[in-house]
Amino acid sequence: MRRDVRPSSSSSVPVRPSSLGRVIHALLFVAGLLGATGASAGAAEAPAPQPTVVAAPASPVIGPNVSSFTLANGLEVVVIPDTRSPVVTHMIWYKIGAADEPRGKSGIAHYLEHLMFKGTAANPNGAFSSKVSRIGGQENAFTSSDYTAYFQRVAKDHLGLVMELEADRMQNLVLSEATARPELQVILEERSMRVDSDPSALLGEAVDDALFLNHPYRIPIIGWRHEMETLNYQDALDFYNRYYTPQNAILVVAGDVDEATVRKLAEDTYGKVPQRANPGPRIRTKEPEANALRSVTYRDERVSQPSFRRAWIVPSAHTAAANESEALEVLSEILGASTTSRMYHEVVLGPELATSAGSYYESNAWDSNKFLVYATPRDGVTLDQVQEAVEKVIGEIAKDGPTEAELNRAKHKVVAQAVHAQDNQGTLARIFGQAIATGQSVADVQTWPSRIYKVTAADVKAVAEKYFTPERGVTGFLVNGPNPVAKRTAANLSHAPFPSGPIRAIPELDTAARRMIP
Repeated sequence: MRRDVRPSSSSSVPVRPSSLGRVIHALLFVAGLLGATGASAGAAEAPAPQPTVVAAPASPVIGPNVSSFTLANGLEVVVIPDTRSPVVTHMIWYKIGAADEPRGKSGIAHYLEHLMFKGTAANPNGAFSSKVSRIGGQENAFTSSDYTAYFQRVAKDHLGLVMELEADRMQNLVLSEATARPELQVILEERSMRVDSDPSALLGEAVDDALFLNHPYRIPIIGWRHEMETLNYQDALDFYNRYYTPQNAILVVAGDVDEATVRKLAEDTYGKVPQRANPGPRIRTKEPEANALRSVTYRDERVSQPSFRRAWIVPSAHTAAANESEALEVLSEILGASTTSRMYHEVVLGPELATSAGSYYESNAWDSNKFLVYATPRDGVTLDQVQEAVEKVIGEIAKDGPTEAELNRAKHKVVAQAVHAQDNQGTLARIFGQAIATGQSVADVQTWPSRIYKVTAADVKAVAEKYFTPERGVTGFLVNGPNPVAKRTAANLSHAPFPSGPIRAIPELDTAARRMIP
């Protein structure tokens, strides 16, 4: 399996997470690989001239030829035609993630994702991966708070084979203590390498834990180590038998296909999988209204660059009132998405207080999620100075709103990114799968650019004023210094060698942005 490159353990800049806007922005089709880390000091883009405010152009449609249907057993199917090359991307999404785990079993969703590669009676001992490899295909999987997904990219002639393989392991997974135990050591080692050895990731966990007072988004997707150590194959089977059932899944096929072909293949494979459980509605604990100022500081001698971050709970695309999610998306673009952003010009470029600064909004989530800003100070600049500068920018937006120039530039930029996203079938498959798995519809995705164009300066001002209040957020500081607890933890980490066989990496586990784990 591919192993991804990520920032070094001393990196203090959060990795931008997944949302419809961010997926479009990044144009990525690598499971879990998410966008850049905001704007860094360097050669700045020349500020755009003040534009004349004109009527919005005709809005493009994302995936205008996309169609969908539902099989008799409840499986949702989305078809995204792209005839430019004889290749298809096949994705199966389960509407279950880390936020749905039983109490005390954190990490079970990610553990099951790994165990899904252990085999069935018909395809034992890695036969699934071997068959995909022999036909020249690529495969991987990833887990988030709200969904778990598996994908293959193959020549279109092999679509029926990968459907058959995935339909088989949707209903016939075979596990035992002997096969499951080594994989438990793999995920524990992943936690050691990607979280416990990364001070920025540990700060991210602490920020989320303080931000979400009651909601399961506060729990790491990879799990808490002490709970992960108790997981076993029966826990995984119980989770599998309850949630891995057709009516709780979405099939997305993008590429050189048409609806009739996909329907026939899906009925011949997935259509034969019976409903074996009723997962029921998602019932999660709700967040109370926060009424206290909160901040966390993580000290570690491994930190080479201190950093500041501030996160607020804001509505997701699924939970937001009309216009709010789109306004937050535009706000993120205006605040810190690039070298034309306010934070870049007023924190990085002008006063030269920071080497980098950025913002991101996690819109694709079942429940209200997170908006985060961050900055890394230059040498000789304190975290308090950087925090003050960032909060000044945010306060001005909340008080006065964006200028028309900023608003128009941001809207045109995110819509242009949506247009370019359609050049990649894998990106489209991911956009539609992620959105539908978090409560949106095909039509919601298709009309997203038109809703972005409708955002006004008043909309952006309103969401900033409403949600960027001190009590709703948590401030996090990453600093260099002795941390006896961290030293004791590091001394107890397991460093056993990886078992043989495929290992799915975790490229994106700075936990300030840990919505998805391959």
